[in-house]
Amino acid sequence: MLVVQKYGGTSVGSTERIRAVADRVARTRGEGHDVVVVVSAMGHTTDELVDLAGAIVDRPDAREMDQLLATGEQVSAALLAMRLISLGVPAKSLTGWQAGIATEPVHGNARVARIDTSALKALLAQGVVPVVTGFQGIADGEVTTLGRGGSDTSAVAIAAALGADLCEIYTDVEGVYTTDPRVVKTAQKLAAISYDEMLELANLGAQVLHPRAVENAKHFGVKLVVRSSFTERNGTEVVAENQMEGRRVVTGIAFERQVARVAVVGVPVEEHALASIFSALADRGVNVDVIVQSVVDEQAVDVSFTVHESDLDKAEQIVAELQSKIGFKRIEKESPLAKVSIVGAGMISNPGVAAQMFVALRDAKVPIHMVTTSEIKVSCVIPADLVEEAVQALHRAFIEAEAVTPLTHAR
Repeated sequence: MLVVQKYGGTSVGSTERIRAVADRVARTRGEGHDVVVVVSAMGHTTDELVDLAGAIVDRPDAREMDQLLATGEQVSAALLAMRLISLGVPAKSLTGWQAGIATEPVHGNARVARIDTSALKALLAQGVVPVVTGFQGIADGEVTTLGRGGSDTSAVAIAAALGADLCEIYTDVEGVYTTDPRVVKTAQKLAAISYDEMLELANLGAQVLHPRAVENAKHFGVKLVVRSSFTERNGTEVVAENQMEGRRVVTGIAFERQVARVAVVGVPVEEHALASIFSALADRGVNVDVIVQSVVDEQAVDVSFTVHESDLDKAEQIVAELQSKIGFKRIEKESPLAKVSIVGAGMISNPGVAAQMFVALRDAKVPIHMVTTSEIKVSCVIPADLVEEAVQALHRAFIEAEAVTPLTHAR
């Protein structure tokens, strides 16, 4: 087989770990497989580089930040290649651009546009293991980075471009769990999860896989497995929906901290008011998540939305600048909050799941501030200090129970 293996920061976090990774790559080669390796920066290197830049200037230039951050992966790639060579495994480290990864011309959060696989294929044909720096590429001759978690995306993109038989994502956990085992001790590792469920969980706060990597894996049909680099146990396969068997109604529970709510009270009912508010937020780079509109009377509505806590003051300022133009009454804000979500493709055919979620939170004395739903998820915004109680209550209600008893209410 042709196997792409990606190793995260904890997996290459020390020289001892790099030696262990090299041993695993050598074993895979010894089994007769061709291997392409993608690596993240060692441990907390990226955070340390960000701190270094912050110690020099308040607002680092975006182009120079990419130049700086791209060095982290080069260190781990070169060290791993050195170790493989010492084990008798021909290897060569490659930067993103040397591996042919071209991105859109955006600094800090670029998307992969295409991959010229000629360099990778040439090395594989020679029996050499390419060790590629994740998280980066090139656009118009400039180094670009793919955003946090971008090494996952690099690995999936390379696997898709090469038509690899398997893409293994090695991390510090043994796979995808029903929820964070640090919060719920009885969390269960999943043998398999669908692309759609994994994408929802990744977008809702689960940090096992980067959302863009899952999206690309689904689009290109890349066989994806999440495994631990610290053990030899089986991991979790991310597969198409039609490959799932014996599934629960709810597959997993995700949560996200540092959520804040902004309420715009008394927004006049006219067709451009909401467009003005959310266009202004988007233009200034504020990412809005949950949006709820409630009708006050025939002339006005109240609009609430959530943002990351770090964007709260910025969002309030942007909306306040529109008050004279729109004519709303006032702005209210609330933090700290959190968002807890249940995810499962089985929810589509099982009415009453949302009702059961609300009952579980009520019984745990967790108030709900906002709700949003899709076909396979329900998310509730709750007080931040109650997030662990909420996750534990939902895990008991949906995962630890042998089966969900559908309620009579529609979801």
